[in-house]
Amino acid sequence: MDEIPISEFKAKCLALLEEVRKSRKPIRITRHGKPVAEIVPPEKKIDRKSMFGSMEGSILFKGEIISPANEKDDWEVLRD
Repeated sequence: MDEIPISEFKAKCLALLEEVRKSRKPIRITRHGKPVAEIVPPEKKIDRKSMFGSMEGSILFKGEIISPANEKDDWEVLRD
């Protein structure tokens, strides 16, 4: 694992993150020679297609869901 001082990481942050993404090799960030953090690539790609529709069929509607729960006459705001 490559090590890089925190001051250098601060100056080259975006480029180093892109390097980790492309090479899939982690980088250890140090302060005064002691490890502070590690930048590691994600384990797998997020499949955005699977996020949408993944809950399909998990909700059950019972009864009318469009009309209001009570009559218009019961609404104080509509009274003159």
